[in-house]
Formats: sequence, structure tokens, C-alpha cells
Amino acid sequence: MTLPQLLLCLSLSMLCISSKPTEKKDRVHHDPQLSDKVHDDAQNFDYDHDAFLGADEAKTFDQLTPEESKERLGKIVSKIDEDKDGFVTVEELKDWIKFAQKRWIYEDVERQWKGHDLNEDGLISWEEYKNATYGYIL
Repeated sequence: MTLPQLLLCLSLSMLCISSKPTEKKDRVHHDPQLSDKVHDDAQNFDYDHDAFLGADEAKTFDQLTPEESKERLGKIVSKIDEDKDGFVTVEELKDWIKFAQKRWIYEDVERQWKGHDLNEDGLISWEEYKNATYGYIL
């Protein structure tokens, strides 16, 4: 190998070693958002409303009068206060928000299941899945 070839090989090797990867991989697991609404408390509390009640329950609360809303929230706060000391701790509130989100996920799964189980036998065959998802005729 001649000197110019050696220098070229060496410089290409250094270039490869010192270059940064072009694809950035996010290795951190992020929790799903609690709501699809913008989280800006200066504008409104819709995000918090969805996170606290769950999206479906929040829609119901939007239709209530202030008196009805206050009464229902009082009942919910009683459920959140697990140790029944009259106060809601941060942990109790976190547990409630997780519960509300899981409830929404389970309800959504149930709704999806019913939509795909076309013959209502409790099982989803590949044919049923294709038909419900892509519109194939059985």
C-alpha cells in the first residue's frame, strides 16, 4: 500500500469514528398523555378535567349544571379519599387518575372487541378481523 492510499484509509477511518449517528433513538419510555387536549392552565382546565374524570365522564360533566357538577364531584372525591380521612393526598389523586385512564382503556378495548366479533361468539377470527378492519366481505 502506498503512502497516499494509507493516508486516505486513515482519514476515512477517522471520519467514520468521529461522525455522529444520523438517527436519534429515544430510549426513554414515555407515559401516554392523559388527554388529547392542550395542557395550558392559563387558557382552560380541559386537560385536567379529562385526566381527572376520564374523557367520557368529562363529556358528561360538561352537560351538567354547576349544582349537579358540584354534587357529583363530591361523590367522586369521596371515592378518591381511600383512607377516608377527609383529605385527598397526592398519592390518592395519582391512583385515581391512573384508575380513570385504565377504565377508559378497558372500555375502549371492549368497544373494539364488539366491533370486530361480528358473529358474537366471543372470539375474533382472522376473517372477522379483516372484514371489520379492511371491509372484506365474509
